[in-house]
Amino acid sequence: MSSRVLTAVAWPYANGPRHIGHVSGFGVPSDVFSRYRRMVGDQVLMVSGTDEHGTPIQVQADAEGLTPRQLADKYNEVITRDLQGLGLSYDLFTRTTTSNHYEVVQNLFLALHKNGYVVSKTAMGAISPSTGRTLPDRYVEGTCPICGYDGARGDQCDNCGNQLDPADLINPRSKINGEVPQFVETEHFFLDLPAFAESLGQWLSTRTDWRPNVLKFSANLVEDLKPRAITRDLDWGVPIPLDGWRDQPMKRLYVWFDAVIGYLSASVEWARRSPDPDAWKQWWTDPSAEGYYFMGKDNIVFHSVIWPALLLGQNGAGDRGGEPGVFGTLNLPSEIVSSEYLTMSGSKFSTSRGRVIYVGDFLREFGPDALRYFIAVAGPENQDTDFTWDEFVRRTNFELANEWGNLVNRSISMAHKNVGAIPKPLAPEAADAELLAVSRAGFDTVGGLLARNRFKQAAGEAMRVVTAANRYLSDQEPWKRKDDPERRDTILHTALQVVQDANTLLTPFLPHAAQQVHEALGGTGVWAAQPEIRDVDDLGDGPGYKVLTGDYATESARWESTPIETGRPLAKPTPIFAKLDPELGETGPSWAPIERP
Repeated sequence: MSSRVLTAVAWPYANGPRHIGHVSGFGVPSDVFSRYRRMVGDQVLMVSGTDEHGTPIQVQADAEGLTPRQLADKYNEVITRDLQGLGLSYDLFTRTTTSNHYEVVQNLFLALHKNGYVVSKTAMGAISPSTGRTLPDRYVEGTCPICGYDGARGDQCDNCGNQLDPADLINPRSKINGEVPQFVETEHFFLDLPAFAESLGQWLSTRTDWRPNVLKFSANLVEDLKPRAITRDLDWGVPIPLDGWRDQPMKRLYVWFDAVIGYLSASVEWARRSPDPDAWKQWWTDPSAEGYYFMGKDNIVFHSVIWPALLLGQNGAGDRGGEPGVFGTLNLPSEIVSSEYLTMSGSKFSTSRGRVIYVGDFLREFGPDALRYFIAVAGPENQDTDFTWDEFVRRTNFELANEWGNLVNRSISMAHKNVGAIPKPLAPEAADAELLAVSRAGFDTVGGLLARNRFKQAAGEAMRVVTAANRYLSDQEPWKRKDDPERRDTILHTALQVVQDANTLLTPFLPHAAQQVHEALGGTGVWAAQPEIRDVDDLGDGPGYKVLTGDYATESARWESTPIETGRPLAKPTPIFAKLDPELGETGPSWAPIERP
């Protein structure tokens, strides 16, 4: 029986191109999972978009001599193009500067306000003395008053995990220019997080299958919840939909509040662009639907505590009760799938510090699947992982080219040369049955791991089938069977069956190569569908924009072993993966050279 699966993918910030550290957290894992769930027959809705509000956008826009909207337009296009190139199969990748998003955010705010979970009060806000602008919490740094860590942000200390206010920091300074901020009294709306302590705690206690790092971190946060400001003194953001507030030019809902609501607004937008504008409800109000949220570990608090609190408040299910808002009773996350950091030389990828490899540069030189594979097998699934060119070259050459690519090439080449088509199995032996059993067993093993977001183990088990097939060919030596064509053809048929099976197992990881292998085996049509960029009109009175979407129902990939079609003509194959120059592992490419101490 198929399930409805919401894949909610963290929203990349539109203040610059994304680097490979970003997509190792939110991009590739979510797509591997979604492609697998579609292949088993589930109804997947994969949504996200570019996060385009807040002070960081204004700061970067000033640096580039653009308006915030112009900057958002610029980098939305860059990011959308890169994610398409990587093959991320979004049903809708949109943006937060749409009329639809504004409407959904404002409706959810009104539900929280009506139920008493949003309250106004005065607070001390950080102001930049040189610009007069509000400094967001994350743009104020200083020493944590709790643990003494020098580098705590104004919203949270990454060292001890406690929530903070900028005014609490010792020796606060602006992250933008290093100046000491001024603190002035201002009125804002706050999300009353303490009013969710009991309901959040009870809900988290039922999340026993989450990754331990996520669950422990979240439970610790719930023990010390504080009200959190959801508005700012800015002119770039979603207007506050209340009398006395909506027309104030320098009062807006702040970016952290509106961005997480994007999962809902993107789903609503997707439905509004479909024949059924209420279709989003099948993934959001049906209790049997599943919701998986993908992000890096720096986003855990927003998805495991704050977003569930917003949903509980909208539903009228926080500690104070209330009534569901206009969206009805919305589902809370089924699982938070958080990755650790992909690092370079032990340090977090950082654009400002020059430690960065942009996705676009990587795709232009190496294509998408080599990066997808590296992230799957050597990425930061459970712990911080250092990216090195040496390891990338090794994985590409020895696993993709030598193991998988070589198995595909020599199996099809021998069948093409000797038969010209997929041969018949006329003389089966025990060795053939043993290999086929290993191949068929892989569907349960790899599928079970993918369903639990265990990507490294899943990729390893898929490659174990590839290794077994290569060993089988070496042992059976079909090239020496000229005098026994029946046995030769049986060996080749068995090998090609396992190539087809292994290609299915690897499709979620390597969708572009999977299409090539499908065609090399004589298959036709779309095996693994790819996303496309489309121009759309705004659903309100805003300007049009580009979205990433696709028709994934047309693909033929299914998570099962199907008998390979005997007699299907085969052409001479071309290599699926090219080997990289080993020197690359020592030097890096010219656009990202290795810096020696």
